[in-house]
Amino acid sequence: MSNYDFGFIGLAVMGQNLVLNIESRGFSVAVFNRTASVTDAFVADHPDKSLYSAHSLEELVTKLNRPRMIQIMVQAGAPVDSVIESLIPLLDEGDMIIDGGNTLYTDTIRREEYVVSKGLRYIGAGVSGGEEGALKGPSIMPSGDISSWKLIQPIFEAIAARVDDEPCVTHIGLGGSGHFVKMVHNGIEYGDMQLICEAYHIFKAAGFSNSELADIFDEWNRGDLESYLIEITANIFRQKDITTDNDLVDMILDRAGQKGTGRWTALAAVEQAVPLSTIAGSVEARTLSSMLDKRTKAADILQGPDNWQLAFIASNKAALVKQVHDALYASKIVSYAQGLDLIASVGTEHQWNLDLAGIARIWRGGCIIRARFLGHITEAYTANPSLTNLMLAPFFTEVMNRSQSDWREVVSMAIKGGIPVPSFSGALSYYDAYRSSRLPANLLQAQRDFFGAHTYERVDSPRGEFFHTDNWPELIQ
Repeated sequence: MSNYDFGFIGLAVMGQNLVLNIESRGFSVAVFNRTASVTDAFVADHPDKSLYSAHSLEELVTKLNRPRMIQIMVQAGAPVDSVIESLIPLLDEGDMIIDGGNTLYTDTIRREEYVVSKGLRYIGAGVSGGEEGALKGPSIMPSGDISSWKLIQPIFEAIAARVDDEPCVTHIGLGGSGHFVKMVHNGIEYGDMQLICEAYHIFKAAGFSNSELADIFDEWNRGDLESYLIEITANIFRQKDITTDNDLVDMILDRAGQKGTGRWTALAAVEQAVPLSTIAGSVEARTLSSMLDKRTKAADILQGPDNWQLAFIASNKAALVKQVHDALYASKIVSYAQGLDLIASVGTEHQWNLDLAGIARIWRGGCIIRARFLGHITEAYTANPSLTNLMLAPFFTEVMNRSQSDWREVVSMAIKGGIPVPSFSGALSYYDAYRSSRLPANLLQAQRDFFGAHTYERVDSPRGEFFHTDNWPELIQ
């Protein structure tokens, strides 16, 4: 074959699986990796596939049909800029560069402006689903000029996961909106994982065996908590360690890693002044877990509650399972509410005109956070595109009102037992603050006016009218 439909740069496992997915849908692919031996080995391992091993970017470009479409899957940051700079002189007007990596959305905005200024097309595409999703069907979040989307649409729709015969891909919007939505998706993923871990921590402190936990999570996965993460968690609890024959989960060091997208989400929320307690708590929990040596030393010095586990074991396990289920479900709703609020806020600022119902729809399959209740989120924003907060949609309001009592019990028990639950408690604090018609910020404003003359509004005056008190009592020296 002399000409290929698609070009692909970067053959780590995720890249290789995406290439195989693309090829399996009837598209021929020319591939390039910085290490030529990786490229050659990959193509040689799949002799029956319509693949071409290019040994240079120049060779890759010459092998592609026009307009050329080339996807980059390399490490975020400077490597992406380097590949783009190398490609630009080789491409012709109307050719397209696609960044499919975990890229910071502001970098995508900058790169799109630069590439388009050279007469080329640019798509920033968030891709979720891990290695398996890349091969069998991911959720894809592309953004860029609509005419560029139309060019890549047949390929992306062909390779994406499908739910109810709908592809889990849609044109998110302009600029860096695709990578921004993917970034928040990853932040929500952090929150989901941490909430599950907090439920696990409580159960273990209460004396549940891993076998019992596997059964609990299996049962949850047949109900309203059905999701990919709940499903794999049940499987994890059943996995034996081949070296010791112990349960593998007990042999894994309690030190979590992170690639940065959760931190990016938390930082974006701070910059946008959007509350993000559940996701931010999950990021902080990973950071604290990495401080293993410091935690180990502190465990011998700092005191906490005694004999909490014994008291818990004597309690009704079935009742506890129900309480933790409700706390997890309610906290999960808060996590998504906060993430979607951040998406809406940044989307409005950049005039991206984002469709929250459409975003939730493509998260139903392929991606790591795929879950049954994403269908309810889609329905909520379809019914009311101007919904100010997910918790106020009738379906979710009913869940929150029904769950809040058990949720409080779980957080209270955890705190009394010295079990850290930053995401459970952060979500509950957000819920209580959001439903409060009056918060103690009046005192805060008085403090600000006292020391900095920052002014305040009054309850008996129109909103937007500010006052300052000149005669605050003087401090006693």
